[in-house]
Amino acid sequence: MIWKNKFDIDSINNISVNTMVQNLGIKFTEIGEDFMIATMPVDRRTVQPMQILHGGASVALAETLGSVASFACIDPNLFDTVGIAINANHLKAVSIGKKVTGKVTPVKIGKKLHIWQIEIKDENGDTVCISRLTTMVIPKK
Repeated sequence: MIWKNKFDIDSINNISVNTMVQNLGIKFTEIGEDFMIATMPVDRRTVQPMQILHGGASVALAETLGSVASFACIDPNLFDTVGIAINANHLKAVSIGKKVTGKVTPVKIGKKLHIWQIEIKDENGDTVCISRLTTMVIPKK
């Protein structure tokens, strides 16, 4: 297992109260040995004017997954993590009324940098977005 912090689903979702994560309806649903999964509704909060999933909402889901995963890999008494780069390829539209699911897995977990791959899929299992997030591990001051 890659996680140094022992989070459970409820504690992750509880720290998201009164944040953008909660406002977008993002919910963590699973923690595995080396992955985390979260869902997000495609609704009035996450669509663009054409009533399809907004690319920025996909990026917010991706960054949320990667940031939580990165934080789970450090000693929070000694370090913090911050996102320093994210990219996303939007591959398929998703209509309002649906839900998407993101899965984060590590590419590299180093002492100073973490790189995460996030795949977002629709309800049929089709890939909607592929994203990569880089986070930096910084010592607490």
